Amino acid sequence: MTENYETKPGVRIPSQQDNLPKRFYESVTVEAVDDAFEVRLDGRGVKTPGRNAAILPTQALAKALAEEWAAQGERIDPMSMPMTRLSYVTLDRLDIPATVAEITKYASTDLLCFRAPEPDDLVAAQAAAWDPLLSWAEEALGAHLVPATGVLPIDQDPVALTLIHNRAGELDRWRLTALAQATALTGSAVLGFALLEKRISGEQAFALSTLDEHYQASHWGEDAEAKERLDNLKIEILAVERLLDAL
Repeated sequence: MTENYETKPGVRIPSQQDNLPKRFYESVTVEAVDDAFEVRLDGRGVKTPGRNAAILPTQALAKALAEEWAAQGERIDPMSMPMTRLSYVTLDRLDIPATVAEITKYASTDLLCFRAPEPDDLVAAQAAAWDPLLSWAEEALGAHLVPATGVLPIDQDPVALTLIHNRAGELDRWRLTALAQATALTGSAVLGFALLEKRISGEQAFALSTLDEHYQASHWGEDAEAKERLDNLKIEILAVERLLDAL
């Protein structure tokens, strides 16, 4: 079975294209390969940077990657291909023990546990937004994480961290990649798991993880650099959600 994808020219500022590789293909298709799927460029299978075959576990995921390849213009911009980049991490670079350990480390310093001492409206906003997710983590993961005021390290219950470690370690490679990326992007293992388990959407994960930034912007204004950073962050978080939906 072959599916074709219409190519759509990408748009970039010319000066930003100079160091990007030139597009070398015309057609983008998805082929069924045994019980998996492969994206092909002019009939040839895509290779990862590590020279592995880009074999995807589901047709939906293969289609998502094909759409990113088809959307490239004269130059190939990896930053406009978040689903492809996530897939390459899984296929080339995923170190399962190290990734599980990193997720557990994030849980020990979870964003949702670090609360502002003031002003009162920010304190209230954090509690209203984050407390329900900490309660969910205790119910769904068995992990009781304690919030505290200030920036000093919090000694979280080792049992809670072990439970998070074990839950992450049970995941397949693709979902572990998604969890690790969501955790790193949001600064919260709780939000990562909540997105993984569909307790929250990608939009909600973004809003919950940037509550402080949006509070500051609403009071002091938002500069262009900060907005660009948040816009890019949102794109990456939504890509994780799309990856999970495609599995």
